[in-house]
Amino acid sequence: MRFVIRRLLLFMAALFGISVCLFVALRILPGDVASVMAGLNSPPERVAALREQLGLNRPLVAQYCDWIAALCRGDFGTSILTGRSVGSLVAARASVTFPLIVMGLIVAMAVGIPLGCAAVLCRSRALRSAFHIMSIIGGSVPALWGGLLLILLFSRGSGLIGVFPSQGFAPDGWADSGRALASLVLPALAVGLIVAAGLMRYTRAALGDLASSGYVAMAMACGMTRTEAVLRVGLRLAVPQLVSVVGLTFAEMITGVMVIENLFALPGIGNGLVIDVGNRDLIAVQSELLMLAAFFLAVGFLVDVLHRLLDPRLQTSGDSAAQGG
Repeated sequence: MRFVIRRLLLFMAALFGISVCLFVALRILPGDVASVMAGLNSPPERVAALREQLGLNRPLVAQYCDWIAALCRGDFGTSILTGRSVGSLVAARASVTFPLIVMGLIVAMAVGIPLGCAAVLCRSRALRSAFHIMSIIGGSVPALWGGLLLILLFSRGSGLIGVFPSQGFAPDGWADSGRALASLVLPALAVGLIVAAGLMRYTRAALGDLASSGYVAMAMACGMTRTEAVLRVGLRLAVPQLVSVVGLTFAEMITGVMVIENLFALPGIGNGLVIDVGNRDLIAVQSELLMLAAFFLAVGFLVDVLHRLLDPRLQTSGDSAAQGG
């Protein structure tokens, strides 16, 4: 419980610091926020009216307190361009981005973890080198190039094998689940195969260390083969570390899919954030970035707690440190 309370306090402190940085950044950057949002050729009356509407003529401390108070009430602001709530806009975009990330992560785990295990278990030096080269090449492929390659291979209309759509999302959203899933297949593959290379390298490193440890040797002494000992004992011991990597990768993929969403014209969070920045809807961008930061911190908090639950050694060391203190 003390561990959870400490992490919650750190979460709140980090979120507070990020909110201050985001708020100050929009005010200290060159140019007035209202002038930027109104446009370069807008008359002074338009800029003054926008400053009044957004409350930018009030003291900075009052503006920040009003923003935080609104966030605590669940009010993330209103888009100047569309007039819609920023919360509803982000929710609609998240219904595209999060399924894409989940599908990409499933692809990455289904490819990266088995290949990492195979790289540890194979005895041929040539095969180990092939796995090593595969992981380096996979991690070096730019997401844009990989997505274009998948479009040329599997997209309808322009691909060699026209199977999946390459542009846009289902007009009815998830009400048309079959079409929605089909539109996310190629983007998920483009993201997942690149992430799989990183998971493969990490799995090979973590499992390789455990394969030469006393845990696997003891399992083999109990009658297991090397393959059984590595997969049943070594992989189980590596699970807490893999959970940490997968959790943090999930959070990082929100910004990582930004290029993919633009390439496949998906109305997700990354694509929407680029549009809002391009349209100078900076007040909406301020709340959107804070929500993304809160999500990153929440995933990190959950990963820390889950890692501690899965690895009893951390609980033992924490209890010993607390008693010693």
